[in-house]
Order: sequence, then structure tokens, then C-alpha cells
Amino acid sequence: MEIIGTGLDATEISRIASAIERYGDRFVRRVFTDEEIAYCRRKRDIASSFAARFAAKEAAMKALGTGHSRGVFWRGIEVFRRSGPPQLRFHDGAAARCAALGATGSLLTLTHSRDLAIAHVLLLR
Repeated sequence: MEIIGTGLDATEISRIASAIERYGDRFVRRVFTDEEIAYCRRKRDIASSFAARFAAKEAAMKALGTGHSRGVFWRGIEVFRRSGPPQLRFHDGAAARCAALGATGSLLTLTHSRDLAIAHVLLLR
């Protein structure tokens, strides 16, 4: 396997908590998929869960080399968890960018402290 992209992001949990408080569902539905929203709302500390997923989306955009452009948008990158570690699913423009890069897989690491949520993404071929 070859690493073809890497991205790292640290997101302040208080910033995401403020956005949720200020904009509510408008912010949440603009950034997160229905499955991500359901997952985070089941958690005791929803702001940390949303912040970790936000960081993952930012890190994935960096790994894709696009940032929030060229058809890669928030909901086009999805964090999901079955059993085991969190994983990424790419949709729409993000999926097209993965295909253009020749990505055949990805690895995602999430962690958070009291103040920060951190995500690291590797794109693999």
C-alpha cells in the first residue's frame, strides 16, 4: 500500500459548541450527514463528537488536496463507525476526487481532550 494523501486537523470543541448553540440544526444539517447526526446525538457530550467529525472532514479535505472546493463539500465526507475504529465514506465530489487520485482506501484516527478534537487521515492506494 502507498500513502497518496495525508491530512491533520485540530478543531476547538468550544467553537463547534458555539456554532450548534447559535445556528442549531441549520449548522448541523449543513455539515453532517443524517447518520453522523444520529450518532453524535446519542452521545453524552455531543459537542466533542461533532467536533471530532468536523476535524475528520477538514483532515480528509487536506488529504484530498482540495480543501472545501472543487466539488468537495462537508456532507461529501462521512465518518461512520460499525465495530472497530471510525472510518470514512466519500460521496459525490469527494468520491470523484478519491477516484481521480486512485485512492482505494483510507485510515482515520480521532481523539479529543477537553478543549480540542484532533483527526488524522491517510488516503491509500
